[in-house]
Amino acid sequence: MALKTKNVCVVVLGDIGRSPRMQYHSLSLAKMGHKVDVLGYGETEPLEEVKCASSIYYHYLLPCPQIPIRLANYVFKTIWQILNLFFLLLFIRRPDTILVQNPPAIPSLFVCWIVARTKGAKLVIDWHNYAHTIMALNLSKTHILVKLTRYVESFIGQRADLNLCVTKAMKDDLLKNWNVSAITLYDSPPLIFQPISVEEKHNFYKKLGEIYCLFLMDNNETIFTHTVDGKIYLKENRPGLLVSSTSWTEDEDFSVLFSALQEYEEHHNSGNQRKLPDLICVITGKGHLKKYYCDKIAEQNWKHVTILTPWLESCDYPKILASADLGVSLHTSSSGLDLPMKVVDMFGCGLPVCAYDFTCLNELVKNGKNSYTFKDSQELSKRLQEWFDNFPNNEKKNSKEIEFKKELEQFQNNRWDENWEKVVLNEFI
Repeated sequence: MALKTKNVCVVVLGDIGRSPRMQYHSLSLAKMGHKVDVLGYGETEPLEEVKCASSIYYHYLLPCPQIPIRLANYVFKTIWQILNLFFLLLFIRRPDTILVQNPPAIPSLFVCWIVARTKGAKLVIDWHNYAHTIMALNLSKTHILVKLTRYVESFIGQRADLNLCVTKAMKDDLLKNWNVSAITLYDSPPLIFQPISVEEKHNFYKKLGEIYCLFLMDNNETIFTHTVDGKIYLKENRPGLLVSSTSWTEDEDFSVLFSALQEYEEHHNSGNQRKLPDLICVITGKGHLKKYYCDKIAEQNWKHVTILTPWLESCDYPKILASADLGVSLHTSSSGLDLPMKVVDMFGCGLPVCAYDFTCLNELVKNGKNSYTFKDSQELSKRLQEWFDNFPNNEKKNSKEIEFKKELEQFQNNRWDENWEKVVLNEFI
C-alpha cells in the first residue's frame, strides 16, 4: 500500500529502551516509509533494529534533579517535564501525528494535546494502563493528585483523534466511563521472540557463564547441556530454569515468587515423594524495589534454589526466555485492564508461564490450555512443584507442556507487524 510519507512524533515519558510497544510502533511506522521522531529518556539501549533504522530519530529528555521533599519533588518534576517536552516538541520537525504513551498522563497528555492543536497534528493516545490507578497504589483513590490525573486522562482522551488500547476490557471501560472510543491493538511478539535450537541455547548458556560461573563446566559443557559425538544435547540431570521479568514495583509483588521459592526449597529438603530438581531462577528488570529484594535473597541459605538478577542486553532477553523451562509473570495490573507484555514475549518464544491471575488476563492466558494462572504464593508453589516433579522426565507434565506449546504455536502466527498493519495502519496516519 503506497502511503504519503509523514512525520510522526512518538512520545514516551519514560525510558525508551524499556518501552517495547512504543519501539514496535516506531519500527512499523518507519517500515511504512514515515519519518519518526522519538522523545523519551535514554536510560537503556533501545532494540538493535530500532537503533539501525535510518528514519527513526531520537530526542532525549533531560533527567530531572531530585528534591528530597516528596510533594515539592513531584511539582518540580512536572514543571521540568512540561518545559522539556514543550521545547522538544516545538523545535523538532513539524509532526503530522503525535503518538503518546499513557501512562503517565501528567504532563505528557496535556502537553501533546496543546502542541497537536497548535501545529495541526493528529493526536493518538496509546493506552497501556491508567495513570490514576497506578498513582492510587501509593496514594488513596480520593487523593487530589489521583483525581486530577483521572480528570486529565478523561479530558484529553475524549479530545484525541485516535485512541488505541491493549485489551477489549479496557476498550469497554474507556467507552463506558469516559465515552472514549478506542481500538484494541493487542500486543504481539516481534520475530526476535521465537524458539531457538539446543545449540543456540548452549551458546547462550556459555555467554551467561562469562558472568555467572555456575553455568559453565569442563569440556565445553554447561550445567544444562553437553556434547556427545559432536552434537549438543540437553542433560538429563540438569536443573530447571525458571525465568521472570519484573519492574520491581508495587504492581508486581516479588514476595509472591519469593515465598513460592522458599516453599519449593523446603519441599526439596523434606524428603517427600516428589523428585524435584535444583532450580535456577533468573529475574530480569529494573526498579526501585530491586535492592530491597536482592538483600532479602542474599540473606537466604538456600541449597536447591539459586536466584540471579542480571540486566540483559535487549538481544539476550529473547534468548533467556527461549532457553527457560517455565516463565513466571507477577503482573497484577493496577486497573485490572492491561495485560503483561512479558507474557506476550514468553509466548512468542514458545515458553509456557505461570501468571498471576487478574480481571482480564484470560484475554491472553487460558488457564490449563496454553499456560497456568495462580492467585497466591501457595498456588504458585504448587504449580512449580507439579511442573518440575521428576524433571525432565515427568510424563504428565510433558503431555501438558506439549499441549501448551501447540497452543503457543498458534499464538506465534500472529506477529506484531501483521497485527499492526491489519488493525491500525489505515486508522493511524
